[in-house]
Amino acid sequence: MPRVMFDRLPDQSRLWIFGLSRQLESGEEEKFLAAVDEFLNTWTAHGTLLRCGRDWRYGRFLLIAVDQASEPPSGCSIDTMINLLKNQEKALGVSIVDNSSVWFLEEGEIQKSSRQDFKSLAKEGMVDTNTIVFDNTVVSLAEYRAGYWERPALETWHQKAFFPDFVRKSK
Repeated sequence: MPRVMFDRLPDQSRLWIFGLSRQLESGEEEKFLAAVDEFLNTWTAHGTLLRCGRDWRYGRFLLIAVDQASEPPSGCSIDTMINLLKNQEKALGVSIVDNSSVWFLEEGEIQKSSRQDFKSLAKEGMVDTNTIVFDNTVVSLAEYRAGYWERPALETWHQKAFFPDFVRKSK
């Protein structure tokens, strides 16, 4: 079987991170993850099964990774994955493949906002460079495992985009 445990994939694996616009009910979550697993069990590129895995974090984030050393995903195979997720969006009434949102923690709860709304929150002081953000642009398991997905805005692209007046003080 090509699908393997997520933690057994090598660091050079290609990673995609998708945030769901709302937490799924338990029955929805089971059906969603079953559909993803069924897809991953048969996911191919140029007729070759992909060695891949998935993880489910905080009940809101789907992480899919492919071992590029065994067989790299093709553009068509990636499109097939996106189509599966778009079908799941329709079935569940959630947003999954929207990568324009900003994900962050507020009082221990995962929040999703538009970039414009996050910028307003920054101007109002409701979020700052210490706010934990989820950087869904992380593209390798090495980056993910090194902690680049979930960290303070100061350490991500969010700092430059939303806190341009902040000057990092040298030690």
